[in-house]
Amino acid sequence: MRVLFVTHNIPRAPGDAAGSFVLRLAAALRTAGHDVRALAPHAEGLADRDEIDGVPITRVHYAAPARETLAYTGTMAEAVRASWGARGALLGLIRAMARATRQWMRGEGDAGWRPDVLHAHWWFPSGLALVTPTRPSTPFVVTMHGSDVRLARTVPGGGLLAGHVLHRARVRTAVSTWLARQAERFHGGPVEVAPMPIDLTRFTPDPPLAREERSLLFVGRLNRQKGVAQLLDAFAAQSAQTRLTIVGDGPDRAALHAHARALGVFDRIHWIGAVTQPGLPELYRRASLVVMPSIQEGLGLVGVEAQACGTPVVGFASGGLPDVVAHETTGLLVPEGDTRALAGALGALLDDPARRTAMAHAGLAHVAERFAPARVAARYAAYYEQAISR
Repeated sequence: MRVLFVTHNIPRAPGDAAGSFVLRLAAALRTAGHDVRALAPHAEGLADRDEIDGVPITRVHYAAPARETLAYTGTMAEAVRASWGARGALLGLIRAMARATRQWMRGEGDAGWRPDVLHAHWWFPSGLALVTPTRPSTPFVVTMHGSDVRLARTVPGGGLLAGHVLHRARVRTAVSTWLARQAERFHGGPVEVAPMPIDLTRFTPDPPLAREERSLLFVGRLNRQKGVAQLLDAFAAQSAQTRLTIVGDGPDRAALHAHARALGVFDRIHWIGAVTQPGLPELYRRASLVVMPSIQEGLGLVGVEAQACGTPVVGFASGGLPDVVAHETTGLLVPEGDTRALAGALGALLDDPARRTAMAHAGLAHVAERFAPARVAARYAAYYEQAISR
């Protein structure tokens, strides 16, 4: 089967975290014998044609070089809200992706290669590009990852645009049950639940490392949605021997530093900044627990990666995290926003190494069952067959 991924987010180089799950799915599908290629936006310093992990990637120019900054950073929505220039670049991106997709459908890509099915990752902007100005003649699948569903819920007219895209897709998927139920509000028809895969050759419990006792780990953007302020409040309730490592950067960094100082816990926190994917497994393997206090997370791949490395997860029962963490089995989930309950769950597991060990073993099996690349690729291949047959 020939599949063209259309996406605004995919790694720019080996080890890049941007859209890494999209690349993993493409690579897993290629391993299963499917011919998968990707179409993505251009950015400064990137080649027009590239190949990463065996996946050919074509990158489309959509604006003047200085304005090709919307993709890959996770800040597209903020940039578009703040600048008319960014809004113009976004329109250019949608038009350029639509034009390039039509060229592929006509067999004007590499050596006449023509896809049997299109796979848009995120309904916006990639899915919208596929239905601009009309529905593509090639069947397409659209997958929602989280930020696009939040956009549909919060931006005026977003729900109508989302419904427009979803109605024209032959198969609609979302990476978590929560996202699927949210997306069904815009479309009315069924949205299948199909998470993205993780790299089980990189995120493993081996080599085993000495766990740092009473050590907590957070990995993610430092913004309001990720709930780091609530994590700091819960951390302040732990014993003085407990340590916290925060991996990531974002717009709330200065405010979070100030909050940690006000709580008197700043000196017990190791602020690392952003870390590439190859550096994460060792951090997961050393931590006692990974904490995910995010609100309405699309899925929560950090929780999957942590469990694949043998580390239990504690977080809010919000968004897609209940799909990732089996409560009381692979970790603990507490009511959304309940900082006191979060502090209690952290303390309970920090005080019970045997319970953490049992959860670690259960987490390994849970991840292998739901997130192994071969299993996820087989599921999406079946959706492509459905899209073609319909």
